[in-house]
Amino acid sequence: MSKKAYLVLEDGTVYQGESFGAEGTTFGEVVFDTSMTGYQEMLTDPSFAGQLLTLTYPLVGNYGMNEVDDESAHVQARGLIVREHCLAPSHYQSVETLHDYLQRQGIPGITALDTRAITRHLRSTGVLMGVLTSEMTPEEALNEVHRVPAYGGQNLVAEVSTTTNCTYKPGDNDNGLHVVLIDFGVKRSIMRNLNRVGCRVTVVPVSSTAEQVMALNPDGVLLSPGPGDPVHLGSIEDITRQLLGRVPIMAICLGHQVVARALGANTFKLKFGHHGGNHPVRDIATGRVHITTQNHGYAIDGDSLPDGIEISHVNLNDGTVEGLRHKDYSLLSIQYHAEGTPGPQDSQYLFLQFVDMMRSNQVAETR
Repeated sequence: MSKKAYLVLEDGTVYQGESFGAEGTTFGEVVFDTSMTGYQEMLTDPSFAGQLLTLTYPLVGNYGMNEVDDESAHVQARGLIVREHCLAPSHYQSVETLHDYLQRQGIPGITALDTRAITRHLRSTGVLMGVLTSEMTPEEALNEVHRVPAYGGQNLVAEVSTTTNCTYKPGDNDNGLHVVLIDFGVKRSIMRNLNRVGCRVTVVPVSSTAEQVMALNPDGVLLSPGPGDPVHLGSIEDITRQLLGRVPIMAICLGHQVVARALGANTFKLKFGHHGGNHPVRDIATGRVHITTQNHGYAIDGDSLPDGIEISHVNLNDGTVEGLRHKDYSLLSIQYHAEGTPGPQDSQYLFLQFVDMMRSNQVAETR
């Protein structure tokens, strides 16, 4: 028989459901994701560190868990909130159920509640801290949620970044280009995409200095996605300023925000973030609209951008800044996920643009 569980939000709202996965208590910022598939990729995406993930699609786990779709070494979300989870998955790659997967990794889940009602609530109030528990009463959980550290006050990047350098090599299509990727909470699919276009990738810790990065002789530097508020990454802004103009830079999601702040712009917290695989983004230069995957709670204040930097892409839902170009520096900076997992892969061409940028820089240096 299923054990009773509660999701209690900081505004006092209580949702009663049933426990699955690991039993216990966890806390985090409650966010919702509108993707219809890709729950394994979402759970293991480091950008969900510090958060309780609510999935709007009602049936989760129906194709099970496999050995190839993890985006990092373990589950990064602190808890999972679903309407219904499947105990009898059907897929040729499936090796275990979602319940067993979460239980093995010690991650609590809650099921049998209305995730779309939660989503409507968060769209109205904005994201809230919450406690997910199968141990506490709602009153005890409400007291706990007011004691836990706020999401925006935590430097979550330090928790998810690698501690040592590691290298990913392409196959027979090696183009001779070397990308140094500074890890703010990178997804494995980004390294796979760089390998796919022929680049060798060295992933380095977020604590790396500009001198350490340049000592690796990169043809380009990629600033990765990651969790949390970019305001905590002042030291990384300094490193980014030291790298701009010396080497081509591609920046994705949190990396995009770091670049903007390094150049003097401001960032702000979105009401309920962009989490899902259906966000329309317009390329201003071509007018073409791409459907993109997104996972972030902060955005760039377009009015604060300094001279020399221009907006290259815009979100058609809310007008937020989705891409930047610089008139003097080799910079390709996007708020959305070019690797597109889970979700549409409209934007994978950007990795080829990064290759072209690095090639052009090589030619310029030989003149």
